[in-house]
Amino acid sequence: MARSLDDSWDIATSVGATAVMVALARARETAAAEPLIRDPFAEPLVSTPELAGVREQVAAWWAGPDEEDDPALAVDAQNMVDYQAVRTHFFDAYFDGATQAGIRQVVILAAGLDSRAYRLPWPDGTVVYEIDLPKVLEYKAHTLAGHGAKPIADRRPVPVDLRHDWPRALRDAGFDEASPAAWLAEGLLPFLPAAAQEAMFASIDTLSAPGSRVAVEIFGVDAQKRQEAQQRWLELKAKREARGQDTSFNPFDLWFDDDGRPDCADWFGGHGWRTETVSARAEALRLGRAPQSEDRPFANSFVTAAKS
Repeated sequence: MARSLDDSWDIATSVGATAVMVALARARETAAAEPLIRDPFAEPLVSTPELAGVREQVAAWWAGPDEEDDPALAVDAQNMVDYQAVRTHFFDAYFDGATQAGIRQVVILAAGLDSRAYRLPWPDGTVVYEIDLPKVLEYKAHTLAGHGAKPIADRRPVPVDLRHDWPRALRDAGFDEASPAAWLAEGLLPFLPAAAQEAMFASIDTLSAPGSRVAVEIFGVDAQKRQEAQQRWLELKAKREARGQDTSFNPFDLWFDDDGRPDCADWFGGHGWRTETVSARAEALRLGRAPQSEDRPFANSFVTAAKS
């Protein structure tokens, strides 16, 4: 699970496994009595035989504490499901607003198991570019085709690592720099080195015609809180390992350090974009999905920006 600057993965390993975790949360939300979002493709995407091991790992990560465990140490699965529902709802609405404004180019960075190309009501002529590693994109397309699913938009996979020359690959796939685009970086930033994040922002700015929009999920876990979370996990991990339980999955292990990471709103604001920041907690309260406990509030935020 350890990261390096030149590592790679498929859907069942490393960063790919986190995409499975997120899709599992969307699948659980979709199956709820009163779901906030509906993603009918999440369940088929995570139910394949090749993901059986990942499902077990995520289930172990989400497992509640045993009687002898400190409840504060365990991951709250329902909190995760609620947050993913709020996050998905926010960015679905972002794309709706972008297309209503006439934007017909969409770029999903690190698309993972995102199924928006298949499930959102895209206007005619919309092109959705999905950037991710080749094996991840291949898995999604093959799995959904096996279920007879067809994208609503003109879906164009762009198989490239975001740490490499993805702007060139995007242009080669047909991206038009003269037309406005709607960009999304959801669940992405901590999995990129700081230098790659700043380079990505710069490329978005360069590639974006006036009228373009961008939406970014900002992770609200600072270095101290991350260290505290890691320490809690290590305590729980030791207890679970002593009981013979699976402890192989920990998304925090896949994050890069925050040193030198630019503030998203400040960066885009400083480059002439009009920015707005919404806290995930405020959005959750607005949607009636308050965090399960104030001990574990939704610390993330959502930044949107528009280029004049």
